[in-house]
Amino acid sequence: MNTQEFKRKLTAVFSADVAGYSRLMGEDEAATVKTLEAYKQIMFSLIKQHRGRVIDSPGDNLLAEFASVVDAVQCGVAIQKELQARNVDLPENRRMQFRIGINLGDVIEEGDRIYGDGVNIAARLESCADPGGICVSKTAFDHIESKLPLGYEFLGEQQVKNIAKPVGAYRVLMEPRVTVAGAKEKKPPIPLWRKKSALAGAVAVLIVVIGAVVWNFYLRPPPIEPASKEKMAFPLPDKPSIAVLPFTNMSEDPKQEYFSDGLTEEIITALSKVPKLFVIARNSTFSYKGKSPKVKQVAEELGVRYVLEGSVRKAGEQVRITTQLIDALSGHHLWAERYDGDLKDIFVLQDAIAKKILTAIQVKITDGEYARIAAKGTENLQAYLKVLHAREWFYSITKEGFAEARRLSEEAIALDPKYAAAYVYLGSTHLMDVALGTSKSPQESLKLAFESITKAKALDDSYSIASSLLGFLYLMKREHDKGIAECERAIDLEPNSGAAHMWMSLALTFAGNHQEAIRHAEQALRFDPFPVGWWFRALGQAYFGVGRYEEAIPPLQRALQGAPDDILTHLYLTTTYSWAGRLEEARNQAAQVIRINSNFSLEELAKRSLYRTQADRQRYLDGLRKAGLPEKPPLPLPDKPSIAVLPFVNMSEDKSKEYFSDGLTEEIINALVKLPQVFVIARNSSFTYKGKSVDVRQVGREMGVKYVLEGSVRREGERIRVTAQLVDATTGNHLFSERYDREGKDLFALQDDITMKVMTAMRVQLTEGDYARAFAKGTKNLEAYLKAMQSYQQRQVMTKEGQARARQLAEEAIALDPRYAMAYCHLAAALGNEAVMGVYKNVPEVLARSVELAQKAVALDDSLAQAHITLGFQYTLRRDFDRAIAEGERAVALEPNSAEIVAGLAAMLEWADRPEEAMPLFKKAMRLSPVPQTMWLLNMASAHVRMGQYEESIPICKTVLQKQPDQEFAHIFLAIAYISTGREQEARAEAAEILRVNPKFSWERLARSLPRKNQDEMKRRGELLRKAGLSE
Repeated sequence: MNTQEFKRKLTAVFSADVAGYSRLMGEDEAATVKTLEAYKQIMFSLIKQHRGRVIDSPGDNLLAEFASVVDAVQCGVAIQKELQARNVDLPENRRMQFRIGINLGDVIEEGDRIYGDGVNIAARLESCADPGGICVSKTAFDHIESKLPLGYEFLGEQQVKNIAKPVGAYRVLMEPRVTVAGAKEKKPPIPLWRKKSALAGAVAVLIVVIGAVVWNFYLRPPPIEPASKEKMAFPLPDKPSIAVLPFTNMSEDPKQEYFSDGLTEEIITALSKVPKLFVIARNSTFSYKGKSPKVKQVAEELGVRYVLEGSVRKAGEQVRITTQLIDALSGHHLWAERYDGDLKDIFVLQDAIAKKILTAIQVKITDGEYARIAAKGTENLQAYLKVLHAREWFYSITKEGFAEARRLSEEAIALDPKYAAAYVYLGSTHLMDVALGTSKSPQESLKLAFESITKAKALDDSYSIASSLLGFLYLMKREHDKGIAECERAIDLEPNSGAAHMWMSLALTFAGNHQEAIRHAEQALRFDPFPVGWWFRALGQAYFGVGRYEEAIPPLQRALQGAPDDILTHLYLTTTYSWAGRLEEARNQAAQVIRINSNFSLEELAKRSLYRTQADRQRYLDGLRKAGLPEKPPLPLPDKPSIAVLPFVNMSEDKSKEYFSDGLTEEIINALVKLPQVFVIARNSSFTYKGKSVDVRQVGREMGVKYVLEGSVRREGERIRVTAQLVDATTGNHLFSERYDREGKDLFALQDDITMKVMTAMRVQLTEGDYARAFAKGTKNLEAYLKAMQSYQQRQVMTKEGQARARQLAEEAIALDPRYAMAYCHLAAALGNEAVMGVYKNVPEVLARSVELAQKAVALDDSLAQAHITLGFQYTLRRDFDRAIAEGERAVALEPNSAEIVAGLAAMLEWADRPEEAMPLFKKAMRLSPVPQTMWLLNMASAHVRMGQYEESIPICKTVLQKQPDQEFAHIFLAIAYISTGREQEARAEAAEILRVNPKFSWERLARSLPRKNQDEMKRRGELLRKAGLSE
């Protein structure tokens, strides 16, 4: 094949697979698949963040490409570090490690795929990588060597299948730049100037020995490479600044790690209480845990002048602590000390270290400040150690970690009932159970959290985190001012605490002071440049609050790096993308929300919203709504087989034949509706998916059904081809997929075949009566049937022109088959609609004719529910309510599963002034049709108004207005509801909307046209509208 036909390009190819995948699958297949999917989601997210594109991810493999090899390697490093952190929570034999190979090379591009040697080389390099490691080609190395602060080890030349020339390979060391030569890498000779430097160094040593005193005190160069102010990621604060690195656990028992970490945190906490110091928060300094960073690197990355480091050795009841304080700008040690003592003196040792630091960096402190530093809250060493251990478990941010932290906190309280820190951690575990959705009773968890944190405050009012958490709990109780006051108290107690500022940012965000929220969030991130992920979410929330949507997106994305299943971050990304006009990305985030919580609904979220103002709350929810998140939680599956029949797609070139494919769909629905053993979603709900490409699992969730039928129709001349497939929406599995090729005259038999196939697959047992009802067609004349289908379709267009066309088509169907009952139903309904619309002058005469036509339909087929409900509607228009209800009840008895029939009877009862009987029928209809017709909602709102349930009618009307802002009746019922509940201003606003929609509005004229039995009720509504500002 001519290579000119291919499109070629240079790209960075990224290839990854799981080391030991077969072993993992053999030991526990389900757990392996679950971990693999979770890790892939992390990789997908990081690849996107590093401007890459995932090409394929079959099994345990993943192939991606990047425009920049620098981005590819940075992404690889980020992935390996993130997965390494994730693996810590897994048993050693269940840890999953990926090997990554990266090559910069020429590839062939075909659609979304890439092929060629460039891909093959990346795959070969992947096999050369260590588990959890990265291997890059020589071409990739040449482009990144001087651009990334990483080390590399040359692995020699590697043979690649079907590649003639060996490929140079390098292992990425993922540490500061040190390139290690391999066996085949030649070392350059040492230049003369370097030899001379060595000699000069020897002379310098001699000079040092001779002039030790002068050199030591006046001329000594710094033993540590000094940090550069110019290279600092943040400008130095205008007060002494310090980072306390995690103290190294030198004990033989690694389980004592919590002790050295706890000592570090206690020193950080002590120093944070001094306003004259700038102290980097725990989260940022602990990012260096387990590493050996240079002081220069720490100072420049965190923007501080001083660095404290040390180690702890605990043996029995003895403890040894070594510490050293370094001035990063000069590179000199300010002091180095060793402290030996009994474990019971640990608090004294901590105080001694803190005071030594303060003295060394020349901070003058008051007695009050020092008293706060020395305040420990307990004299019980075992209680203190249990809280340190609880803190370690708490930071795991898992359900199991919170349970263990809770147990240890409770044990600490048992040892010292007055230990405030133990109550704080106990309360925090309850709070986090609610935040993560793991609480069985959120209300009870919040109550326990409030009791614990309030207790901590009562015991030690100087404990800042207690004030922050209490502030947030006040927010959850919607007491925003109290929440802000507590958060301010926390900042007063620890002005250097990033956490205190971030909690304040959240409080201000929910209170509506977004600009101040941004200031505190940015201040928090200055104190803690490497915080836990939710801090970035809080910054994104603050930006969202002021409408800086594009600026909100990066911190929200960053928040997901460490917590890809944080549903709150996904929610804020969803609404932010929506308001930024990036709807596709918003929908992708919405899908993640549903993945994490399949029961999610805006209805429930609105109840939990902490926003103080309606405007903030509405903007947040509206953005989520735009992205397609559901208003209500998924409906419970019925106790019998349940199905939604999606509109069959018209595959014919002639799109005017749409009625044909729609008619096939409706006939299958009609057949299934007649069976009491089956729960069938109504036509108007299933047709909301028409023209959309949707996942059947989404349909099942939104409609509350187990099965979904979908298909397509192609009609060419007299030939018909239909494809149909039935899917289990709970699993996505296909129960059957069939193709039917038939003559047009066999359409009825085809409908029966598909319906029978569906019922068989759902294991529905049919009696002879069931069969007769389900497969009754009413006509054998195909043309009459098609005319009737077109008439029904036109009748849904609620215009005078639509009704006229529907009437004409129904008359033509009757001419073709004078005994076709359904055609008479369509003709009667069209005439009745035209009478209401004012088409005819002699309305009583027209309504009499519509009644005769509906009676004819009943006479032709008394088992046709549609005939009885149509007759009932025509009686209603003539105010013959008793006959109307009798026909409606007969229709429901024939088809109790038809939403249209059930809603029809409900409407008749409501118009007959029997709203209490109508209400359960409205609710049943809306379960059968989760996307109800507008008229059903308006009739239901009217029933609530009739019963004086005004608050219940308001959300129904608002739902209508979201889709139809000019719906006159929705505004009418809202005005009545508002004026009846004392909300005069809102009532007058709705009155203005009524006049905007219909400047000639007259309630008296409208009331005369409405078929309501109780005219006193109509007068009452008129009086309420007058109070709202509308004249007759």
